Amino acid sequence: MPLSAAQIEQITAAGDAFLLQHRPPVEIRHQVDLAYRLDGQSVMVFEVRPDWMDKSVITHEPVAKATFVQTENLWKVYWMRADLKWHAYTPKPHVKTITAFFKLVAEDKNACFFG
Repeated sequence: MPLSAAQIEQITAAGDAFLLQHRPPVEIRHQVDLAYRLDGQSVMVFEVRPDWMDKSVITHEPVAKATFVQTENLWKVYWMRADLKWHAYTPKPHVKTITAFFKLVAEDKNACFFG
């Protein structure tokens, strides 16, 4: 079942608040930036940067992902490991709200999301 309009509104508000506090300064955003996107039941946080070999190519490097599980009414939290696969974030594998997800990513206590 798709996310409701209210859920999408919550995601947008929480994601925009996260970016407002954590995006790099305007003057370096052409080198590295931070963004999020909604993809079905998932919200993905990613870095936006030019490719290191071809600066005209913009890459999106995954940082964190949360997937909403409607039957459990929670968000499962994932991080991208070096094997380029999503793995459950074992210190806190799920959160109740999307705001809690963005807070977890911002804190990054185990240096999993931003290394």
